[in-house]
Amino acid sequence: MSDWWRGAVIYQIYPRSFQDSNADGIGDLPGILRRIPYVAQLGVDAIWISPFYRSPMVDFGYDIEDYREVDPIFGTLKDFDLLLAAAHRHGLKVIIDMVLSHTSIRHRWFQESRRTRINPKHDWYVWADPRPDGTAPNNWLSMFGGPAWTWEPRREQYYLHNFLPEQPDLNLHNHEVQEALITECRFWLERGVDGFRLDACNFLMHDPLLRSNPPRPPEAPPTDGVKPNNPYNRQLHIYDKTQPESLDFLRYLRNVAQEYGDIVLIAEIAADDSLKVMQEYAGLGGPLHTAYSFALLGETLDTQLLPETFFPFHDSRRHGWPSWAFSNHDVSRVATRWGGRDAPDAYCKLLIALLTCLRGSIFLYQGEELGLPEADVPYEQIKDPYGLNFFPDFPGRDGCRTPMPWDDNDRHAGFSTVDGWLPVPNEHLRRSVGAQEADPNSVLSFTRKFLRWRHGQETLILGGIDFLTAESNLVAFTRTLGEEKLLAAFNLEDTPRSVALPYQVREELNNHGLDAGEILDDRIALPPFGAFFALVE
Repeated sequence: MSDWWRGAVIYQIYPRSFQDSNADGIGDLPGILRRIPYVAQLGVDAIWISPFYRSPMVDFGYDIEDYREVDPIFGTLKDFDLLLAAAHRHGLKVIIDMVLSHTSIRHRWFQESRRTRINPKHDWYVWADPRPDGTAPNNWLSMFGGPAWTWEPRREQYYLHNFLPEQPDLNLHNHEVQEALITECRFWLERGVDGFRLDACNFLMHDPLLRSNPPRPPEAPPTDGVKPNNPYNRQLHIYDKTQPESLDFLRYLRNVAQEYGDIVLIAEIAADDSLKVMQEYAGLGGPLHTAYSFALLGETLDTQLLPETFFPFHDSRRHGWPSWAFSNHDVSRVATRWGGRDAPDAYCKLLIALLTCLRGSIFLYQGEELGLPEADVPYEQIKDPYGLNFFPDFPGRDGCRTPMPWDDNDRHAGFSTVDGWLPVPNEHLRRSVGAQEADPNSVLSFTRKFLRWRHGQETLILGGIDFLTAESNLVAFTRTLGEEKLLAAFNLEDTPRSVALPYQVREELNNHGLDAGEILDDRIALPPFGAFFALVE
């Protein structure tokens, strides 16, 4: 086993928005295939493709109708096989989303389960009788707003859905369900995928007694990844998710995956204490290789909290291996979220450098390498059901899902020859791939250069991490691998800063593409949005 995923940079592709190949305004697998050379040229190690399975698309693919079929809007199984082969030829591993906690309401399993209380799949989903007054079995809430229970008149019972009513929760306490899901995973492992990103991983199982969650104390922070005004934050989620039995199923999945070679299993965690749950799922004795959470996907980058965030994973021999992201398809784009509407290119470059120098496996979201800002999607064009439920306080996730801008020659940005499923904002046209490739100082050019430079620094890929400074917008840490210690410092402000230099510098490391700091006496002077790298004694 090579553990190729340790320190890997994994590029997330949201298929609907990457590249349209058949002029229907929706990205597809042949479109991704066309752009594989571009992705490989970035210098990443793998791609993660968000769901492309057959689906009614109520939650845009995270409501799966058939695990083994590609939805026609994305292409065919043959298209996937061609994409997989091309990625492997270009040296890219391929990770796909696997949604095991729930299906679409249209999945054949649910269609059978909902008919009666005595059919062969009657307990494949989470069913419960109403309380004597006809209300839901308990107080559990959906992350997308409202109760987590919907009435099914044919059974005269409620079914559980932690997300939309169209996404009923599977009952993984049933071993037949576990075996069925393992079979679906084997289907893709046998096709040659290199791993799974396990969506909503800590939602796999529920409390069998269906006990109500207690109220959340006023001083308790909100659940990671949930907006403060969402009623979901009014409970401590003790019984509706993150149950210990989930770990046993994931160990079973890990044993199956090992039959297929160097496969990686990555957990997505959204919990009241995500860092603790990450350790349980991917730490010492945990069932998975790595996990990531919303810890670094918040509204602000609180650099002072970075040491606390990394402490649970300080020592890989004892605490496992984390993964980190600053952006994905569920949160507003990091350039805007942390840098404001007019975040300068220098800030976007520094964020990419900081992220890819952290200890862990790294996720870059499509367009992050362009420094794309969050798009403003008018209400009448919003597609995200989460946003429609919470508008105007939260406009949803469409602003980070708009089509990838490949060129600025027309309003379709090279994504399609027709209007896309979401609009392309004008500011994205100016930041298109074509426009940036011609500029050696662009965010895209920097990303390519920096990732090449990083590949030559094994300590940045595999080394341990110790924080020296984590003041407001000023971060310095060392990465240590064997006898080699590499110091990295980052100034995330537009004014000069300095940081103490507690080590003797053996060799300054240059050619990374950022404005470089310099040593003045016993301090490192950092220019605005600058960085400093050196090997130290």
